[in-house]
Amino acid sequence: MFEAMRDFLKLEAAGGLVLVLASVLALVVANSPWSWFHQALIDMPVEVRVGTFVIAKPLLLWINDGLMAVFFLLIGLELKRELFEGEIADFRQAMLPAFGALGGMILQALIFVSINSSDPIAMQGWAIPAATDIAFAMAVSGLLGNRVPVSLRVLLVSIAIFDDLGAVVIIALFYTDQLLASALIVAALCILALMTLNRLRVMERAPYCLWA
Repeated sequence: MFEAMRDFLKLEAAGGLVLVLASVLALVVANSPWSWFHQALIDMPVEVRVGTFVIAKPLLLWINDGLMAVFFLLIGLELKRELFEGEIADFRQAMLPAFGALGGMILQALIFVSINSSDPIAMQGWAIPAATDIAFAMAVSGLLGNRVPVSLRVLLVSIAIFDDLGAVVIIALFYTDQLLASALIVAALCILALMTLNRLRVMERAPYCLWA
């Protein structure tokens, strides 16, 4: 049994299959008489305690604020590699997924507005369809395995990432009552530190590149 599970997890499409099956199962349970179990599961309190320091959140927030942060970090690292050394290292190549994501966001928002223009409450969620789910985008490409060209997979994931970045900007501009200057300063400092580290890395590699 364990060997079969290990062989399954080695498959490139394993992650996509697990995600799709879990999504279908969650939809069935959430819309069935057992929906209380689904709600109880995501509301289950989970805490980490070290002495007097305690982090206590429901399971849903551990997923949204914790696991999803790690997921987006990995996606961001993958995108960075593609931007500097991969399929979209050329600025002209990077513009294709960027404009594709922008067009997709605008078109989806316009479709939503055209359908719900008479409902002021529904109109408050006009930005919801603008974001592409990166996890499902990667799951779909993963399900097809080696039959999907690497360049097509990179394009799909890049569009989804640019789309989500645009969704974050929309949330900040249209769905935020107050921007925290302290948080913006911390984010700016982190970006500056990362840029500095990248520059130092490039400078360290430069002599080897010149001698090569």
